[in-house]
Parts: sequence; C-alpha cells; structure tokens
Amino acid sequence: MHSLSRERGATLLDAVVGTGLMLVVFVGIVGAFRLTVQAVGNNSARAGAIALANERLEYIRSLPYDSIGTVGGIPAGALAQEENVVLNNITYTRRTFVGYEDDPGDGVGAADSNNIVTDYKAVKTDVSWLSRQGTRTITMVARLSPPGVETAVPGGTLVIEVTDAAAAPVSNVAVRIVNESTNPQIDMTTFTDANGLATVLGAPPGANYEITVTKSGYSTAQTYDADVVNTNPIPAHLAVALNQTTLSTFQIDLLSSLTVQTFEPVEESEWDDVFINASQLSQVNGVEVFGGSLVLTNVEGAFGEEGTGVSVSIAPQYLFGWNEFAWDDSRPAGTDIRYHVYTDAGVLVPDSALAGNSAGFSTSPVSLAGLATTTYPALRVGALLQSSDPEKTPSVNSWRVTYDVGPTPLPNATFTMRGAKTVGSGPGGPVYKYDVNHSSGGNGSITIGAVEYDTYTLSVPVSSGYDISSSCAPQPTVVVPNSSVTSQLFLSPHTANSLLVDVRAAGGAVIPGASVRLQRQSYDTTIATDSCGQSFFSGIAASAGTPYTITVTAPGYQNYTNTELEVTGTVRLSVILNN
Repeated sequence: MHSLSRERGATLLDAVVGTGLMLVVFVGIVGAFRLTVQAVGNNSARAGAIALANERLEYIRSLPYDSIGTVGGIPAGALAQEENVVLNNITYTRRTFVGYEDDPGDGVGAADSNNIVTDYKAVKTDVSWLSRQGTRTITMVARLSPPGVETAVPGGTLVIEVTDAAAAPVSNVAVRIVNESTNPQIDMTTFTDANGLATVLGAPPGANYEITVTKSGYSTAQTYDADVVNTNPIPAHLAVALNQTTLSTFQIDLLSSLTVQTFEPVEESEWDDVFINASQLSQVNGVEVFGGSLVLTNVEGAFGEEGTGVSVSIAPQYLFGWNEFAWDDSRPAGTDIRYHVYTDAGVLVPDSALAGNSAGFSTSPVSLAGLATTTYPALRVGALLQSSDPEKTPSVNSWRVTYDVGPTPLPNATFTMRGAKTVGSGPGGPVYKYDVNHSSGGNGSITIGAVEYDTYTLSVPVSSGYDISSSCAPQPTVVVPNSSVTSQLFLSPHTANSLLVDVRAAGGAVIPGASVRLQRQSYDTTIATDSCGQSFFSGIAASAGTPYTITVTAPGYQNYTNTELEVTGTVRLSVILNN
C-alpha cells in the first residue's frame, strides 16, 4: 500500500512539472510569435513609408525648378504641406517642406560672392504612421539646383531666433509664418536649428508677417495685431523688405504650475459652558447642574463633601494655538474649587507642560499658551468642588477655553492673476500677456497649469467681499521655468481702506515678528508681522490730506520711518530693513 501511494504521488508530481515546462515553452513560443508578427508589421509599414517618401521626391524632381514649392510656403507652389495617404490599410501622414538654401561654397549671407543667397532648394519629406510602439517617422532630404546659372529670387530674408529665459538657443521649435496680404498667401511652418534659428530665404516683400513659435511643454510667443484694445502691439507683425534681412527674437521656456490656496486668517475662538444642562460634561461624580451652575450634589437637603466635573473634549478644527482657561464661580466660606486641565484621554496634563496643574488652579484665567498643539490637539477641563459645611456648596457658574484657529480653507474665493509681461498698450494702459480671473474651488485650492515664467500679482476684486490680509510668500509671486510654486492667500472681510505691509531684509527674506506702528491723529496701532512677514491694518480712515506715519522696527535692523504715507482704498507697502 505504501509503495503504491509513493508511485501515485510521483506520477502526479511529474505531471505538474511537465505541464509547467510545457506552459513555459508555450508562452515563449507565443511571445516570439508576437514579436515576429510585430517586426513583420513594422517592416511592412516602414517599407510603405519609404515608398511614399520616394514617390514624393521623384515627383518633385520631375517638376520645373520654378514650380517646386508648397501651398502657403516660401517658395510657393502646388505641393501640399501636409496630407494623409492610405497604403496597404495603413494611414500615413506625409509632410513636405521646401525652402531656399544658401550654399557656403560661394559665401553665406552678405559674404556671398555673387550676392545671391537663394542658391538652391532643399526638400524634406517626412512620412509618419502610428504603430503599437507609438508614432514612427522616416525622413528623406533632397537638394535641387536651378538649371543653368543660379538667379536671384526677388525677396528678403526672414530670420527667427528663439531663446529661453537664460538667453540660450532653443532648438526644434515650430515657427509658423502666416501672411494673408501676399499673393499667393503664406501659411507655413518651419523649425529652429541647433542655434535656435529658423531662416527663410526669398520671403516676398511686404508687411503683416504673423509669427507664432511653439514647442511642446514650453510657453508660446508670437507677434500681435493692432486693435482697439492693443493699439501699440509689442511685438507687432513683421515686415520683409527686398534684399534685406528681418531678424526677430522670441523667448520661450519650460512651463510651470502655480497652486493658489485661499484661507481665512487665524482668529480667536472659544468653547464655553454656562451650565444650562449637563450636555457639555463628560464626567460627573458627586456634582450636578442645578440653577445654571455646577454644584455639589444635594441629597436630602445636605451637600456632599466633594465632587468632580469634567468637560467634554475640546478639539477645535484647524487649531493654531491654545490661549487660556477662564471661569466664573462662587465659593462661600468653608468651600473651595480647584480647576484642572486634562488631555483628551482624561489624564492630567503634567506640571512640566502646565505648571501647577496637579495641585489645581484657583485664580482665573490660566494661560494655556505653552501647550503644544501637536502634543495636545484636544483638551478637557475639570473642577474639584469641596465643602466642609453640608449647608453650603461652591458653584461654577460658567467656564471657557479660548484658542486660535486657522488658517481655515476658504472655498470658492475669486482672485485675479496678472503677469508682469505685456504685449503692448492701448487706451486702457498696458495690455498684459496674462490677466485671468480664477476661483479657488470647493476645497479652497486650485492648481493652475501651463504657467509661463513671469512675475505674477494676485489680487481679489472688491466684489468678492474680501481683502488680502497676508500672503505667503508676499506678493508678487515669481515663477521660474520648470517649477511648481505654491502661494497662500489669507482673506479678511473687505473694508473701504486698508493697508498691507510686508517687511523684508535687504536680501529679500521676510522678517516675522517685526513691529509695525501706524499713527495718524488719534489713531495709533502697532501690529507685529506674522510668520509671512506681514501686518494688516483694516477699517482705517482714508488719508484725506493728512498722511499716516509708519514706523517699522526689528531687533538687529535699522528702523524705518515714513511720515507721508497715503492710504486710500486698498494699499500695499513693502518695507526693506537694512542691517
């Protein structure tokens, strides 16, 4: 019996191993077959692309030299710049570019020995198709010389230079050139070389050359038309003169993102209990709520000797800092009350964090400012009531805990984002390249993508009902290429006149805790700068010919004073303190 069992077990094991080996071999064969099919398909598609490119070049070679050009291109002709062709059930995109070239053999540009820079035509044909691995492209190039002696082409030279924010050349940038006033009209796209240059020879003389430069992942630059809003566009559309070179430089760079978060500022709030009932108590032992107070329990006309009451958990959302614990009580002769502060778990906060807590407090208020919110995100307060006279009881009439909460996310806040770059000017003043209204959305945060490198100022319209009372970092916000920037706006209710002051060192770093004093007639208020280095004065009177005096001081820095500060409406002031 045992021998038979072993033989059966070995047979089953052999079957499992054999099946596994067969599966491995089968998977390998299937994988190899799939690779073979893909390779055959790719080779077939590539052969079709090569055939289409050759077909186009052979057709172009059969044309008269003067007829070689593209529709909307320079030189102009009947060839399509882009077309879709179906071959063997594969859809190809065939693009054709024709341009004049200046042969260095007889000198380039102004150094050309015969002053003819349009020496021959260069033809480039791209054929692309979509495969399983993505888009594939093959390219063929040909040079076609004029029959006989080269002749001058009546036109000018258009040179487009594209650089990045650091003035370094950007290659492979698409340069679209449009001119609807020429005959035939021009609508062509060329690309910058390794030096960031796109040169078009033989451009027909005329004005209104519209230029747009683009590259995936980069900002866009272009020329602009004059209109009723932008009467003085910069840069305006280009002009090409006969036998002259028109050079124009455009700057683009990698795009960035800007996240804007909107908050209500830190404000003081409180939890309190006036003992209408016992709903705000989590523990009662020998005490009860009676007549609007917390008192010792009365049993058959006699008060107990001792009792304890502990509040429910005090756990503010967006807690910024604890302030104080205060109360109102009554302690007749022969009675006493000792107050304690507990953790959320009901454990006494140690004396190392709150001195005197174990013995209990009898003098209101008690400062809680030293309690770290990370260690104590929630508290409970309690009272120990004692009496040596059965006819008397101490009473806690009310108690409260104050704290600061915030910043609290402010949803759906409207703000305007304006860049410093301009594209001209008009009757309304400068015309900005970026000037867009946004909303912070339901969670008080919005990420704006595809942001061009620039210096942006965020503001809120009066209609929003808010003023910016602080911002981290202070406005304006600098966005460099290929970066992700976060800007936090703290919004307070709008008032007719307000002043936002940011205080910085000479190197640009903000100075928290600086003293900012604002004076005018009977008004004299000092506000320390917050963690973002800013102080906000709201609801103040307009200057009305009597300016304010502002004094800013900070340890280790020279004082700043301005006795002629005018405040009318919403005013921002940046103060630099020198060491």
